[in-house]
Amino acid sequence: MPQYRIAPSILSADFARLGEEVRNVIAAGADIIHFDVMDNHYVPNLTIGPLVCEAIRPHVQVPIDVHLMVKPVDRIIPDFAKAGADIISFHPEASEHVDRSLQLIRDSGCKAGLVFNPGTPLHYLEHVMDKIDLILIMSVNPGFGGQSFIPHALKKIAAVRALIDASGRDVMLEVDGGIKIENIAAAAKAGADTFVAGSAIFGKPDYRAVIDAMRGELAGL
Repeated sequence: MPQYRIAPSILSADFARLGEEVRNVIAAGADIIHFDVMDNHYVPNLTIGPLVCEAIRPHVQVPIDVHLMVKPVDRIIPDFAKAGADIISFHPEASEHVDRSLQLIRDSGCKAGLVFNPGTPLHYLEHVMDKIDLILIMSVNPGFGGQSFIPHALKKIAAVRALIDASGRDVMLEVDGGIKIENIAAAAKAGADTFVAGSAIFGKPDYRAVIDAMRGELAGL
């Protein structure tokens, strides 16, 4: 059975008490904290930067997974590494040199990931698989929380799972966008092993109940 990981996105947390929110969701069983960085340039929203990552790092005993929705990406990568990120992923469209950006993440001491929007082809993976530790499939178009899952993402997840298996490498396959109790099993069946959920967790009064229900769906596979 694959090792499944639940990664709550703090984009949907209460920022007035972010440290408490992060501690509570980890206590409820979160495996990873997902950190959405938007720049109001690559995507039409503005969220958080390295200082917030640095602020929550003392509250977090699990990996911090930073998803950069920014363009360009290279300037900000070392800042997030210094702020305590464990994994840093970016969109290939946001980098002039994808291989160089991946290597920069690794040279900064973090695991490196590539992110694919619903309309982004997978051909970027052909020549950089040896530098990738995580592949993130967006099941919504990036820029806003609370969107509905795009079903076609399941086909892309399955295609990436086949590529990972063929490579023989240990690469995490993450899915982000509209993930909830009702569809997490479908994403897992397609091949995902790491599940980002924002409003499905932080939008509910009992974080543990939601995470436990998600694990229950995964355990039934």
